[in-house]
Amino acid sequence: MSKQQIKELIENRVSAEGLVETGIKGVQLFRVTRSIPCAPAVYEPVVVAIVNGSKEAILDGKRYVYDSSQYMCCSTSMPVEAGTPAASSDNPLLGVYISLDTKVMTELAIEMESAAGAIRKPKSGPLPQGFALADWDNVFTDALLRLLQLDNPTDTAVLGEGRLREVYYAIFKGGAGESARRAFGVGNEIARTIEYLSSRLNEVLSIEDMAAQVGMSRAVFHRKFKQATTMSPIQFVKSMRLNNAAMNIAGGMNVSEAALDVGYASSSQFSREFKRMFGLSPKQWVQTRQLPADFMADQRR
Repeated sequence: MSKQQIKELIENRVSAEGLVETGIKGVQLFRVTRSIPCAPAVYEPVVVAIVNGSKEAILDGKRYVYDSSQYMCCSTSMPVEAGTPAASSDNPLLGVYISLDTKVMTELAIEMESAAGAIRKPKSGPLPQGFALADWDNVFTDALLRLLQLDNPTDTAVLGEGRLREVYYAIFKGGAGESARRAFGVGNEIARTIEYLSSRLNEVLSIEDMAAQVGMSRAVFHRKFKQATTMSPIQFVKSMRLNNAAMNIAGGMNVSEAALDVGYASSSQFSREFKRMFGLSPKQWVQTRQLPADFMADQRR
């Protein structure tokens, strides 16, 4: 019943195509009625909860489809391809974006780890991916409903941060909790590395540089990074650079500027690697992949 209430709240507040602010920082409602094929994107730390329709994401060649049965939690910046190929006016995509505030998530993770009886992270086994799908459990559903029930400025201003924190807590306790704790709690070296390199895409970075940031050997860093992201560090950096460039080009940026913006001094190298990844040259991409502004905003989540 709670999930149906969430759907009704979103339907009542988002009558037209696009994004609607809730008044709570980082929380937006959305409606998509157009079929949009998957295209390069960079997901920042975010939770996407869908109440109608489905959304697709492709990470390192693996396709994920999520709908009202599972919410998506991206706990670190990730280069993906994303789209809404099943959306239509008869069956619109409806849901909520919740940006994950790094400071609040880190504080909450540390509190949980230090609290008596907190869920302990596993001592062995592979690291979970920074991209996770989790079942809607009662704790998450109830917390999200309470958050979205704030419908006037006073209630939102006074209670918004506290109820958003409840949603964060539900994420840590739910199916995406292990991934979130790896990103925001003790032992979050890979997440910190991703944050470091994401702000330096126009610089030359070696595996040694990245490993040194978190005090790991090259071999250990490479292994843990691939466990967390499914990609090698160099492959990840290349995907981040090319995805950002593709989004900039689709948004109207000149090809040469887009290449320089992500650290490519050689236009020929940029064109070769771009075509190898996306199957089209940058110039062909300009002609076929220009996207509407609201979709470009979605691609940077």
